[in-house]
Amino acid sequence: MSEAMLVADKLTRRFGGLAANQDVCLELHRGALHALLGPNGAGKSTCINMLSGDLPPSSGRIVFGGRDISTLTAAQRSRIGIGRSYQRTNIFPGFTVLENCRLAAQSRNPRPWKIFTDALRLSDTVTRAEAAIAEAGLAGREGRVAGTLSHGEQRQLEIAMVLATDAQVLLLDEPLAGMGSEESAQMVELLKGLKARRAILLVEHDMDAVFAVADTITVMVNGLVLASGAPEAIRANPDVQQAYLGEGAHV
Repeated sequence: MSEAMLVADKLTRRFGGLAANQDVCLELHRGALHALLGPNGAGKSTCINMLSGDLPPSSGRIVFGGRDISTLTAAQRSRIGIGRSYQRTNIFPGFTVLENCRLAAQSRNPRPWKIFTDALRLSDTVTRAEAAIAEAGLAGREGRVAGTLSHGEQRQLEIAMVLATDAQVLLLDEPLAGMGSEESAQMVELLKGLKARRAILLVEHDMDAVFAVADTITVMVNGLVLASGAPEAIRANPDVQQAYLGEGAHV
């Protein structure tokens, strides 16, 4: 496996006397998808929020490309190649698909001295936006108003916006939430393609999707890592079966 792009080293986050995460260790590798599972309240959201910079850790460190980035803000992490999607779709519904992605791409190459320049004449920005749209499976929908897309397409658009920032590490928070079976299958195929050149952390409740796409799975319970390993090892782990699904259940 390639060298880890993003490393969480004993991440801990306390809220008063409550440890929402305690000594969590993760490694994200280029070309692999790492899934983070656990019941509600396990600490998954706290973990991804620390990795993205939305929440500072109480202790531990986050390393990206060999550099300690624990104190960087979410905006600073975005600029160095860490992209994040959220549980709730985060797009500009009144703008077209191309405009959404162009704005994301433009954030990587701002031109404050060209305030009167037509943004569509910035060929490098538009090219990057169009490439992201195509990679996210939305080619041909560039002119569609984002708010008129289906739920699944809006989730694809959100990922396209992250891709337009040239993110090399993708932190995806429940991208399949609210999808039907057909849309879920399309998202799984999209994720398989995206991980070829990037490192991905996936927080997701759709177990079928997770086992179809994940290379490594970490299971959290009560803020602690219960188990981490290959999907088949996690599926067969009796502690995971009991803690995640209840005694006697099978993943």
